[in-house]
Amino acid sequence: MTFAVVASRALDGLDAPAVQVEVHLANGLPSFTLVGLADTEVKEARERVRAELTNSGFTFPTNKRITVSLAPADLPKESGRFDLPIALGILAADGQLDAQRLARHEFAGELSLAGELRPVRGALALALALRRQGTQQSLVLPTASAREAALARGLDVRAADHLLEVVRAMAPGDDVSALLSAEPLPLAEEDTPPDLRDIKGQAAAKRALEIAAGGGHSLLMVGPPGSGKSMLAQRLPGLLPSMSEDEVLASAALQGLAARSFDTKLWGRRSVRSPHHTASAVALVGGGSPPRPGGQHQSCSF
Repeated sequence: MTFAVVASRALDGLDAPAVQVEVHLANGLPSFTLVGLADTEVKEARERVRAELTNSGFTFPTNKRITVSLAPADLPKESGRFDLPIALGILAADGQLDAQRLARHEFAGELSLAGELRPVRGALALALALRRQGTQQSLVLPTASAREAALARGLDVRAADHLLEVVRAMAPGDDVSALLSAEPLPLAEEDTPPDLRDIKGQAAAKRALEIAAGGGHSLLMVGPPGSGKSMLAQRLPGLLPSMSEDEVLASAALQGLAARSFDTKLWGRRSVRSPHHTASAVALVGGGSPPRPGGQHQSCSF
């Protein structure tokens, strides 16, 4: 076989559209070409994958013309999440892996030069997108990212620490070693959030908070420094109803877009953001390419 397809996903804001990593090996002048609107981080995967496969003891097809296409071509791709599917695609196209086993999984993960799998940003967003799609595919991620993705219930998430573990599970023949199911991240014990009863006085302001929370209204508090505006705002989430499971997952996925993972202490809690009064609209809302959340790179719940 000189052609292989490996399933993966990109990040487009909070969405994670499917990406097909297509690898073709052909005769001709040896080269390694990567196409498909790839960012610099993705293009650097050529050198990471080449060194990693060699250091892990695999045969790299140095005498072949290697073409890697990330489809769809009009979707921007960023970060090192495509290292793992590219490496697996090269091995599958070279006949070293079972293409049918690969088709049952989706892969994402950054590779070190020694073959270790490093966490990727937005793991929970990847899991939610796969669950919405309703397929029977498993999601294979680095262990740290897999534990985050496993919080999305009803999805088969597999964890691996090294490329060799993935290759053993996808190798041809019956003597294979299945990847272990990921254990969800342990959630921190819920502490007591700030309560409105802690505030003495401020009867009118507390009444305004109750009306805003009950009716889903916006609220503007104006007053001199030290009058209690921030103190009151911090207690507004305690008046709001508990978040549904979908809201909890969406909030955690949004937090995970700004970092390698999210703070488990905030699981299921409506967070309060306190941006500076001179913050620009872009800093509040977010943006950029690829889009990132604003408000100090955290989720804003109200």
